[in-house]
Amino acid sequence: MKPPLFEYEAPRTVDEALDLLADAQEGATILAGGQSLLPLLNMRFAGPDLVIDINRVQGLGDITITETTVSTGAIVRLATLENDPAIRSALPVLGTAASYVAHPQIRARTTIGGTLSHADPSAEMPTVAVALGATINLRSQSGSRAVAAEDFFESVFATSKSPDELIVSIDFPIRQGMTFVYDEISRRQGDFPFAGLCLGITLDSGLVTDVRAAGAGVADVPQRLHRLEGALRGNTISETIEDAVEAAGDEVDPPTDIHGTAAFRRSLLRTLVRRALTKLDEEQK
Repeated sequence: MKPPLFEYEAPRTVDEALDLLADAQEGATILAGGQSLLPLLNMRFAGPDLVIDINRVQGLGDITITETTVSTGAIVRLATLENDPAIRSALPVLGTAASYVAHPQIRARTTIGGTLSHADPSAEMPTVAVALGATINLRSQSGSRAVAAEDFFESVFATSKSPDELIVSIDFPIRQGMTFVYDEISRRQGDFPFAGLCLGITLDSGLVTDVRAAGAGVADVPQRLHRLEGALRGNTISETIEDAVEAAGDEVDPPTDIHGTAAFRRSLLRTLVRRALTKLDEEQK
C-alpha cells in the first residue's frame, strides 16, 4: 500500500522542530529512523497532516559520557549503542540489549528516541531504560522537562509525551558497582521477544546490596519488578534464586495473545530470572 498524503518538513534546529509541532497541534508526527512509522503510514494505520523529519536537527545525534551518565541524543542509532567502544565500556548493557533488536539493517536506522516514543512493551530499549532508571528529556515551546523512564510509559504504544513535545536526549545512569545483564526469549533471533529481562545487582561480601530489574512483554508497559528486587536484596544470590524466580512470576500479569498465553510468558520470565541469576552467581565466584 501507499501512505496517505501529508506535508513534509525537515528542520535544522530543535527550535524549528518545536515551532512546527506547536503549529500543527496534534496533526504532526516525528520521523527519525522510520522503522515503525513508515509501515504504519503504508498500512494507513497512521495519517498525519505533517511529517517532521528530525534527522538533520543539530545536536540530536550527540553522545556525552561522564563518570556517572551516558547521555544520548534522540536520534542516536541503536547500531551506535551496540558498537561504540566508549558506550560499551561505560555501560555494556546498552550495547547488549541493542544487539537483540531485529537485524543489523534495522539497528542501523532505528533511533533510541524513536523506540522509546513507540513504547512497545516488548521492546528491548524501553525495558533497559526502566531498569537503569533512565531520564527522558523533553522540550516544547513552553519549556523543558525531565521524565523518569518508569513514569514515561503509560500503556501499549502510549507515553506521557505531549503532542507538542520532542524527546531531545536520554540520560542513562552509570550505577557504579552494579553489574547488569539483559536476556530475552523469542521465536527467532530478531523477533520481538515473548519475554525479556534486564537485571542489575550490586554485591558486597557476597550479599546483594542493591538490585534493579525490569521485564519486557509481561505487561502493557516495561514493568519494574519490585518483588523480585525485594527477594534478592540483603541475601546471597545462590540462596535466593528460587525465591526470586517465584517472586518475578507472581508479580506479573502478562497479556494473552496470538503469540502465547499469560502462563507461557510468566514461565519464560521465571526462566530468564533463573538464567540471569545463575550467570551472575557464577561470575562472582
